[in-house]
Amino acid sequence: MNITALARQLGTTSHSIRFYERCGLIPGPARNDNGYREYTEADAQRLRLLLGLRQLDLPLEQAAELATLCAAGRCDEVSDELTAAIAEKRIEVRRRMEELRFLDQRLAHLSGQLGSGEPPRNLITLGNIGKEVGRDSV
Repeated sequence: MNITALARQLGTTSHSIRFYERCGLIPGPARNDNGYREYTEADAQRLRLLLGLRQLDLPLEQAAELATLCAAGRCDEVSDELTAAIAEKRIEVRRRMEELRFLDQRLAHLSGQLGSGEPPRNLITLGNIGKEVGRDSV
């Protein structure tokens, strides 16, 4: 299949596929006599896995490495590495959620202060951020 059909099938863009190829994250496909890329179902499966891993917010290089391992028939290794990566990612997500909760509390506090007529300069200073909500830093 051509790059447009592959992109459509995977819900991505031809530009993204070419980017992955240029960066060496996926191998370049065979080419027709006219120079057009010709993708196989194996190419599509590998790229589908890469895109799925990226949707898990794995770093691009790690996602490409795991997709390459699985394409080489070493999916058992991918499962082991993915289990560890998921555990790390969940820790990161929980940390980010806590940061967002803190930010939401801070914004609610500032909104209330501004609503009561406090001038913004005194409210938005680094010296007050950690003290108001019980944190050392932002």
